[in-house]
Amino acid sequence: MKTVEAPEGIEGAGFFATSLEKVVGIARANSLWPLPFATSCCGIEFMATMGSHYDISRFGSERPSFSPRQADLLMVMGTIAKKMAPIVKQVYEQMAEPRWVLAMGACACSGGIFDSYSVLQGIDRIIPVDVYVPGCPPRPEQVLDGLLRVQDLAKNESFRRRNAPEYQALLASYNIK
Repeated sequence: MKTVEAPEGIEGAGFFATSLEKVVGIARANSLWPLPFATSCCGIEFMATMGSHYDISRFGSERPSFSPRQADLLMVMGTIAKKMAPIVKQVYEQMAEPRWVLAMGACACSGGIFDSYSVLQGIDRIIPVDVYVPGCPPRPEQVLDGLLRVQDLAKNESFRRRNAPEYQALLASYNIK
């Protein structure tokens, strides 16, 4: 069982005080709702990660969501054909803020061995990616490590980051409103 460290704060006999931002960060990090977008062999490794041997639920991500409106972590796994790119982008746009993206496997990260006209050479061409998990396919331990990196991002992200001009410019570079 994973234990959660208490945030920095002031404590005394019978009380503990910290900032709201830190408490919300801990809550977000330990209750991610992933939306698996699996197209090929990386999806099988994700299924192994969800199984009892690796048990992704230990990290607060036991409820995969198959609706973008109820998810905050998009996990893109496997080969993404160029015809699928608009659908992946639409799924991303339908997710509520804050949202994170994990690209899993060589194909989602860079097109993998499929350097052809029909395969998207990395999903970062259509949506911003927060964490890359390399491998062909990556082991479940790598997927869990990627999830831990997303948790670190969620825990330490300020409330103001999503409204920052830099973040708005990043979304604008992908034609996302």
